[in-house]
Amino acid sequence: MSATYHRIIRKLVVGFGSLFDNITLTRYKIDGTEDRKIKVPIIYAPKEKYAARLLGDPDLNKKVQITLPRMSFDLISMEYDASRKQITNLKTTAASGNPNVKLAQYTPVPYNFDFSLYIYVRNIEDGTQIIEHILPFFTPEYTIKLNLIPTMGVTKEVPINLNSVNYDIEYEGLQDSDARVVIWTLNFTVKAFVYGAISQAKIIKDSFVNILDLDSSVNNGKVTFNMSPSGFGTYKEGETVYQGYSLDTASATGTVVYYSNTTDQMVITDINGGFKANTEIIGLDSFAEYTLLSVEGVNANNKMVTINSYVNPANATINSAYTIVTTVTEYNSD
Repeated sequence: MSATYHRIIRKLVVGFGSLFDNITLTRYKIDGTEDRKIKVPIIYAPKEKYAARLLGDPDLNKKVQITLPRMSFDLISMEYDASRKQITNLKTTAASGNPNVKLAQYTPVPYNFDFSLYIYVRNIEDGTQIIEHILPFFTPEYTIKLNLIPTMGVTKEVPINLNSVNYDIEYEGLQDSDARVVIWTLNFTVKAFVYGAISQAKIIKDSFVNILDLDSSVNNGKVTFNMSPSGFGTYKEGETVYQGYSLDTASATGTVVYYSNTTDQMVITDINGGFKANTEIIGLDSFAEYTLLSVEGVNANNKMVTINSYVNPANATINSAYTIVTTVTEYNSD
């Protein structure tokens, strides 16, 4: 597992807080004319600590109206969202400084981030005025645009749902005291993604695909695959392996009988579909992933078709002009 830190959660926190950093409260005179405007400050702080700070006057003599209004917010929890899961093994790519190398990154993981916004005011009127600055934008969803991973060019529209609004009153001293703080609480859910490490993917300029007729009666239906030494994980005996983006859309599947990291060979059975050379085989349970190089004992008797694709010219780069040349060789079934 390679370490990575894209500051995704930090960007979500900053983006959420910035939604409410320009709210202005208007104070009115007795005759209804405007008296003055107050910009409501906001900080990152839990409700309990901030409320305790506002109410923490042992002499009960502080002027609450000078301290208020204020706002604070904090990240409450985060939870994996299976309903937004994407194809696990799909990769996105982006250009790098090297014309023969691209940057690659696996599909992000969906998470819901729960935030709470707290509004501290002296009276109900101030609170409802601030609330009316916020509610019209959430129906109940509002979307912000965040530049999450500049290296990969990942800019996402992140939806924010307003889940609930409520308030309570906390008194300083006796219940009938005029020294009080009205605290409004707004609960939100930010539907975002967490991204993994960025790797370097070399450009494939030449590929071979062998389509085989694997007779299940040979070797008791067991076939030996020669795998690449580079990859990750260890295939488990008895697990299902496949080629493709997912098991549901796999082009080929099989069951592992044996696998060795020492010999880089895997024996599988119960083959369905056609496994392709130079393509990754993925373990359903182990998440192991290695490239299939060749099939042991392949000859003209079980090789049906060979497909060779290559770049012309051979020294082409990502940004240069090139064509793909493909040759198909068919073999007799005798």
